[in-house]
Amino acid sequence: MSALTAALKNTFGYDQFRPLQREIMETALAGRDVFALLPTGGGKSLCFQLPALLKPGLTLVVSPLIALMKDQVDALTVAGVRATFLNSSLSADERRARLAGLHRGDYKLLYVAPERLMLDHWEENLRAWNVSLIAIDEAHCISEWGHDFRPEYRQLARLREFIPGAPMMALTATATERVREDIVRHLTLREPACFVASFNRPNLTYRVKAKEKPLRQILDFLKKHPDDSGIVYCASRGGAESLAESLSARGLAAKPYHAGLDAGVRSRNQEEFLRDETKVICATIAFGMGINKPNVRFVIHHDLPKNIEGYYQETGRAGRDGLPAECILLYSPGDVAKQRHFIDEKTDEQERDIARRQLTRMTHYAESAVCRRVDLLEYFGEQWPGENCAACDNCLEPRETYDGTVNAQKFLSCVYRACRASGYSVGMNHTVDILTGSGNEKIKQRRHDQLSTYGIGKDLHRGEWLAIGRELIRLKLLGQSQDKFATLTVSAAGMEVLKTRAPVRLTRPLIAPAGAPKRRAEKTGEIECDEELFNQLRALRRQIADAQQVPAYIIFGDVTLRQMARFYPLTAEEFARLSGVGEKKLTEFSEPFTAKIKEYLATHPRVNFR
Repeated sequence: MSALTAALKNTFGYDQFRPLQREIMETALAGRDVFALLPTGGGKSLCFQLPALLKPGLTLVVSPLIALMKDQVDALTVAGVRATFLNSSLSADERRARLAGLHRGDYKLLYVAPERLMLDHWEENLRAWNVSLIAIDEAHCISEWGHDFRPEYRQLARLREFIPGAPMMALTATATERVREDIVRHLTLREPACFVASFNRPNLTYRVKAKEKPLRQILDFLKKHPDDSGIVYCASRGGAESLAESLSARGLAAKPYHAGLDAGVRSRNQEEFLRDETKVICATIAFGMGINKPNVRFVIHHDLPKNIEGYYQETGRAGRDGLPAECILLYSPGDVAKQRHFIDEKTDEQERDIARRQLTRMTHYAESAVCRRVDLLEYFGEQWPGENCAACDNCLEPRETYDGTVNAQKFLSCVYRACRASGYSVGMNHTVDILTGSGNEKIKQRRHDQLSTYGIGKDLHRGEWLAIGRELIRLKLLGQSQDKFATLTVSAAGMEVLKTRAPVRLTRPLIAPAGAPKRRAEKTGEIECDEELFNQLRALRRQIADAQQVPAYIIFGDVTLRQMARFYPLTAEEFARLSGVGEKKLTEFSEPFTAKIKEYLATHPRVNFR
């Protein structure tokens, strides 16, 4: 058994590495710079934590959030690893004690925020502490093209001056090609070994639902998942607070989280969520980066995200333990209009252009009838090998298609004739006004009420025509400009459809017809177990965690508890075979958990699983 494999089992209780973890660790141990892109839940943290145990000296971990530092240090301490953090949450006495410990060589890992590294005396400290590896977590924060740019990350290249001999590891869970290049350049990585894992999260089920009565829709979902933890993302601070109040008024354990809350309240709400005291956190995108809560069973987007990258990162906070989790997006074209309004208020032209393109791509994802997984992975340059993932709404409950040739002909012809008559292109709303025979002033001024296509679409509602227009854009039969007015043009493929009257199949909108068949597939990551025993073990875990003042998942994750409730371990030897049981946890926790299982079996029969 290699030293890495032995440390993985003895310290963290795992028998196998996740994809690319071993290769990343071996490269870091060989002293080479590393760029690692692993999806959320793909085990990024272990990539520097495990080498830290095998390397001499100190591993310096640059992390952007105080909550993340405490969370990871708590988990490492319970696993028997000497780790600490330095940040503004510590008192002067605590800070002095930890600095003294660092000078004595008491720790293997130090977590610190980027801005603290640039304070006086830190160059001197870093040289004295024998830093043998630098890990930059959430490395996409260094790029202005990243979804969470932080200017202080730009200073991290100076670490090369302070500790020139230490290899550097940059880690992120989401980055386009442009952001990856920025990370390597701004951190001055030296011929780094680059590892890019699959972006696929097989245990996540993606669904997009028409946003009708969002509070009722969320309540209906939560009633079916009373014991599950989850995040509901809202576009605004007011929206997050209002939703949390509405859920609380109906007896649900829900709290808000956003940057405008008092720091103490925000911290307390987050801590209660991590400890499972609060089941639902209603948050803006200020919540979540680096939050290592593995048993988040659902992420709901109450409002449309601004871009695919942010959406992927936010949904990625569900199911980090590998067990099944739900990702639901409530979609309304009205949310698109709101986003466009905010974009138009931006003063920087390039920023507006980027935001419009990102919003268009996000809208296409929400309205598309193709596999959600295919669509998401394609955005990051990855191809999904199949056509049906069996874990998204479009694959499980395919929407009905219909012969839309006549409607497509009407729409394309209207765009073409309006442009020809005016000498310039018109937008989506204006085209629909022509089709539905609107008498508004712009139609009359431009004499578009004289077009042969005026009023030929009165048989459909305005919303139906807008949906058809957006689908024609997705089918690339129409082009749409990315400027403020988003005008339409008939593409070469669209002109071919007009000339040849080629058949066009369109998809029914998101609202599914009544009685549509639903598929139920076995979910990836599902662990069948004795649910009653699982709930009793969960209560025991909570008692132990409360006594130690740490979140419950730091004692054991749900995967380990489900294995206990499936295999009924009664001895320390059987307990040691469970995933997530290292030597320290075996010594500390095997007795209370095996005792609970024995107590349960005294009054309940074993359930036999296939």
